[in-house]
Amino acid sequence: MSISLAFSSIVLENASLMVRLAKTHARRFMAILDSKGRLFGKVSILDVGAALVILLVIVGIFFFPGTTGSVAQIGGATKPVEVDLIVRGLSVRDPDALLKQFAEQKTTNIIIRNQPYGQVDIKSVKTLPSMLAVPQPDGSVKELPDPRSNSFSTDLTMTLVGKGQITKDGPVLGNSKIKIGTPVELEGMDYNFRASVIEVRVK
Repeated sequence: MSISLAFSSIVLENASLMVRLAKTHARRFMAILDSKGRLFGKVSILDVGAALVILLVIVGIFFFPGTTGSVAQIGGATKPVEVDLIVRGLSVRDPDALLKQFAEQKTTNIIIRNQPYGQVDIKSVKTLPSMLAVPQPDGSVKELPDPRSNSFSTDLTMTLVGKGQITKDGPVLGNSKIKIGTPVELEGMDYNFRASVIEVRVK
């Protein structure tokens, strides 16, 4: 009987000690985080969490950039790059006047993937004949010149020349990779239209 009482007394003492330790840790924790969720009664833990998320996003952007068309930092030799463009269905009343403007100014401003590059040289501009697919009596289809004089639609090929940096992924103009199929926007004093890259050559 005495052994049982002694054992019970030891158990009660240990339980009491554990309760006191738990209360001590709880008071210490409450001193750090109050009932309103503030650290040391001053800073909201939600604000701290939001600041950490913003910091992680900034670190991810600058130290782990994605593989997109834009390049944050480029290292490579700078060489002349020729870019052939095709323009389909450009709505223009007087295409000859536009061609004359290209020949006189010899430069244009380009935008690649919504990133302004700046001014490049116009090496050449050619108009493509306007053709129609006309069904023939034997069931075949023949390509014939478009007889319409009021379509106000012109197809062009253009060759532009600019300075680009050559990387392992190909040439880069400004901060954007330039590849076949890349959409390019051309802008001048009285024109703004889109074209598509059909060939890229490094000189």
